[in-house]
Amino acid sequence: MNNLVPKRIFFTKGLGTHKDELHSFERALRDAGIEKCNLVQVSSIFPPGCRMISKSQGLKEVVPGAITFCVMSRCCSNEPKRLIAASVGCAIPADRSAYGYISEHHAFGQTEKQAGDYSEDLAAAMLASTLGIDFNVDESWDEKKEIFKISGKIVRTRNVTQSTIVKNSGFTTVLAAAVFIF
Repeated sequence: MNNLVPKRIFFTKGLGTHKDELHSFERALRDAGIEKCNLVQVSSIFPPGCRMISKSQGLKEVVPGAITFCVMSRCCSNEPKRLIAASVGCAIPADRSAYGYISEHHAFGQTEKQAGDYSEDLAAAMLASTLGIDFNVDESWDEKKEIFKISGKIVRTRNVTQSTIVKNSGFTTVLAAAVFIF
């Protein structure tokens, strides 16, 4: 059997509301541009040599009905005035022949920045532990980011995050996804 190793990846996010929870999720998928895919959620590895492409480029390559692998985070609520967030973070090693990490994080009560920083921190911490980078887990994200940069082993981190405050009626879903293209 051939190994399925994605060559490209793009990041997207979405927001949906509706009186039914499932329909709010479908609207969030539509907002993200991936509603036409048969999504298969996978865990957290950024493949070696995988290239990031823009959302617009990635959406051009999505085929309706295709089995599409992704790392996705989603959060849903119908509680009025509830702050919800979904985020996917990514950490890429300097050595392009090595694998990186993608993390998913969803939360109540976190802003877009807080959730994004946290998911980015998760991905970087997972990658750092495999690369043997020593850091204090209790340090702030900014302090850890400096250690990661100084080590020269982690070249880049990023996140895509969607947050919102739930309105007064129905369900609201937020999602963030890293979508693989073969």
